[in-house]
Amino acid sequence: MEEQKIITGTKQEIWDTIERDLTVDGEVLGYDALLDDGQHRVALYIDIDLGGGFEGGSALTRITSPLHVSPGFRFALHDEDFLDSIGKFFGLEDVVTGYPELDDHVVIKTNAREKLVELFADDEVRRVLTGLEDFDLGIHHRTVDDVEYPFLELNINDGVTDPAYLHSIFNVFYKLIDGLER
Repeated sequence: MEEQKIITGTKQEIWDTIERDLTVDGEVLGYDALLDDGQHRVALYIDIDLGGGFEGGSALTRITSPLHVSPGFRFALHDEDFLDSIGKFFGLEDVVTGYPELDDHVVIKTNAREKLVELFADDEVRRVLTGLEDFDLGIHHRTVDDVEYPFLELNINDGVTDPAYLHSIFNVFYKLIDGLER
């Protein structure tokens, strides 16, 4: 993996750079960039290991950003799989947002349901999240010098290198950051 690239400018300038980077060299197997539009600092990490021989390979797209919110609000969600379906049948606690397309696709945990419902009120946010497979999204906390900092983190177990698809994911990620920091 190359060193982390730093991309600054407007959101459009940042996306022009990302699109150029992801399409110029053909097949992209890794990308590591810090995106700074003056409002948000978002880290984008893509790693695709094709494997070889008996190895099956792996892929990951990770998007993270520090948050400037109270560390009291927490949420985590991931796409629902077969085991979650069984767990829900047997009473696994899962927050219901009232958005059926989202509730049927993800398992959600939070300590503030109302804030989460407001966060997912945007149709585009729900559409993109329900289109993702094998992912998790939530507020994670990291401790640096004995101070806890909240981060929004999205992990997709796939190497997302299609610029248009990645752009739609990032638009939603930015909307979530803005919603959390209101």
